[in-house]
Amino acid sequence: MAYVTADDGIKLYYEEAGQGFPIVFVHEFGGDFRSYEPQMRYFARAYRCIAYNARGYPPSDVPNDEQAYSQDRARDDIRAVLDGLRIGKAHIVGISMGGFATLHFGMVYPDRALSLVLGGCGYGAEPDKRNQFQDEAEAAADRFEKLGIAAAAESYALGGTRVQLQNKDPRGWAEFRRMLSEHSARGSALTLRGVQKRRPSLFDLAEQMSQMRLPTLIVTGDEDDPCIEASILMKRSIQSAALVMLPRSGHALNLEEPALFNQFVDQFFHQVESGRWQLRDPRSVTGRIL
Repeated sequence: MAYVTADDGIKLYYEEAGQGFPIVFVHEFGGDFRSYEPQMRYFARAYRCIAYNARGYPPSDVPNDEQAYSQDRARDDIRAVLDGLRIGKAHIVGISMGGFATLHFGMVYPDRALSLVLGGCGYGAEPDKRNQFQDEAEAAADRFEKLGIAAAAESYALGGTRVQLQNKDPRGWAEFRRMLSEHSARGSALTLRGVQKRRPSLFDLAEQMSQMRLPTLIVTGDEDDPCIEASILMKRSIQSAALVMLPRSGHALNLEEPALFNQFVDQFFHQVESGRWQLRDPRSVTGRIL
């Protein structure tokens, strides 16, 4: 089994496939490195693809201290993967929790990324829903600890932005639920409390995002309600960003619509690599309607 070591000594498990310019895939809370199998198989034909498990997700280490989990740790664990594999720069692709980590990575380490893909990024970002999100994150953490991983996974997999996958692809949804049930209950609870519950709102980062110049592709589902406003905020704040909204799609968008997701990301990579990805034309930002 292959590992890299984070700055604080935590070991992170990874798998890789293919050769070429590197892509690092950063998974969501409900997933793990296996969640990117449709992307690993597609992009490994032309790229070196790396998918790793966040701390708290076996076979990565599961530290028992809540202080070992934070948005900054999640951000720096991406850098640890790059450093451990001696990669100077890569395309960074993140979904949901991984999208937050990818965004923060791009803000702090812009010289280590050629581009950013932010999928399903936004849970708990809206200012008037911060307290609700934090309460729900704590309640979810309690369920993982008290009910155990199997029962908590069953409930989590039937969330309002997960049923789209179940409706489109029952076999794929069953696989998602099964893999979620193989996670660590303790690691899941600590991730909810240390990373999700405490991360800053995207609306508090608008000024920092306005300084970004990294090519950025934002992808969201039109039925992933908690991410829609946040995705529009990121599009408007990041001058180098484009926004894709996938129809009739929820949160697990790379699993729900793998062909569409891969197509948009592939086209994005080609534009970035050919030097054709530009900042937004300032003439399009006028405040006028006509």
